[in-house]
Amino acid sequence: MPPETLIRPCLPGDEHALALVGQATFLETFAGLLAGPDIVAHCANAHAVALYRDWLADPDYQLWLVETQQGRAPVGFMVVAPARLPLPDLSPRDREIKRIYMLGKFQGGGTGKKLVAEALAHARASHAARLLLGVYAGNAAAIGFYERVGFGKLGSRQFDVGGQSYDDNIMGMSV
Repeated sequence: MPPETLIRPCLPGDEHALALVGQATFLETFAGLLAGPDIVAHCANAHAVALYRDWLADPDYQLWLVETQQGRAPVGFMVVAPARLPLPDLSPRDREIKRIYMLGKFQGGGTGKKLVAEALAHARASHAARLLLGVYAGNAAAIGFYERVGFGKLGSRQFDVGGQSYDDNIMGMSV
């Protein structure tokens, strides 16, 4: 069983923890699948402290941090925002889980389900029509998790890392 965790809404000042966890989980997930220099370059941009600082300041973005119960170390997070996915029926009312990241050591203890429940509660409070997300098509474990909590495949998109295109599944559920 993974160590116990706590989930809390992010606050200004959490941007460093978000960037650290984002970089660590991206590396943990894609090392051996993507080229090392491409991972480093991607993380420098996609998980920059400034990006998370901007998201924390944007009222359209909601972020949650997962911390260990003992010691309050950051081990995961989730970002929910207006959806920007290539779907023909995308609605301004759709919300997207832009990121839901958890270090592997802390997966499997129910925290992911709690994060999805937070995202659904936020989407309902925002009067969203659907909750959407994109997930690497080769990540069978993540896809299985999303299917178990009620997401279904709606489409696909290309995701670029280091000039290479990778397939993402677009998944969603009604709110």
